[in-house]
Amino acid sequence: MELRRLGASGLAVPWLGLGAATWGLDTDEHEAAEQLRDFLDAGGAFIETGDSYGQGASEVVLGRLLAGRFPRGDVVIAVKTGGHSPYTHSTVGLLDIPADLSRRTLLDALDASLRRIGVDHIDVWHIDGADAGTPMEETLSALDIAVSSGRTRYVGVANFSAWRLAKAAAWQAAWPGRVRLVSASAEYSLLCRGVERDVLPAALDAEISLVAWSALGRGVLTGKYRTGIPADSRAASDHLADFVQPYLDARAAGIVNAVCTAAEGLGVAPLGVALAWIRDRPGVAVALVGSRTAAQLRGVLAECEVKLPPEIREALDEVSDAEDSNAPIR
Repeated sequence: MELRRLGASGLAVPWLGLGAATWGLDTDEHEAAEQLRDFLDAGGAFIETGDSYGQGASEVVLGRLLAGRFPRGDVVIAVKTGGHSPYTHSTVGLLDIPADLSRRTLLDALDASLRRIGVDHIDVWHIDGADAGTPMEETLSALDIAVSSGRTRYVGVANFSAWRLAKAAAWQAAWPGRVRLVSASAEYSLLCRGVERDVLPAALDAEISLVAWSALGRGVLTGKYRTGIPADSRAASDHLADFVQPYLDARAAGIVNAVCTAAEGLGVAPLGVALAWIRDRPGVAVALVGSRTAAQLRGVLAECEVKLPPEIREALDEVSDAEDSNAPIR
């Protein structure tokens, strides 16, 4: 699997990343262990988890897998911190209140993640959220402290608007001793190309790599929803239906049909076409996929080497025009 450097750093990671958002919820520990084994065997390393995934359940599962079964050194751990204090959690998830990106809350949240995973440091820490009540300089100072204290090796941001990303990158680069941002995590796929308008150019200008989450369009680009909603799919579940629903409209259907047509012509699975497209986009270092089962992940791993002819790439670019795409950035 091709290695790519994150930003201007020396950290090189395989281009395909494994999102662990369902671990501890729809994916139990046994299934997660199978996923991690297959992923590492295929040359993968980058695992993305976070404190908002099952209120820390994903991190707990990852910690159990690293406690003896899988070598810590084989895994690049990326943690996304949502900037929520313990008091903003309810029994079903995060309450609908703004993120708290104060230095205290961010560092406390990172320490809690380290305890759940059972490690003394992570490899990449992404700050996620928007907090108008906290100066950005204070938020970014937490990144400097996290690196200088050994809690993380590299830092980035998640779901930032272009102006926030540019401001954060400029601030960190303005003074010796501040830690440079190496990555920006954002939703990016054939169904969600809005980042191309301004976030991606801002990242490229600042030498920041994109970590593209939901690279398969929340599962829709697999083609599984072409004839309806399967009973065992995310769109049929109580807690993920709203997540998938925005990509079950007529525009998305047209893009999925084009992907499936290309896949038929190449003799590969639709997800292979979608992955090849995002893998080769400028600025993308890691394309994140999240699979509920080991069987689903094996299907992804089997399609990692698909090559798209230029004419197919151009056709997909046209049918998925970025000007018609919306991206949930803040």
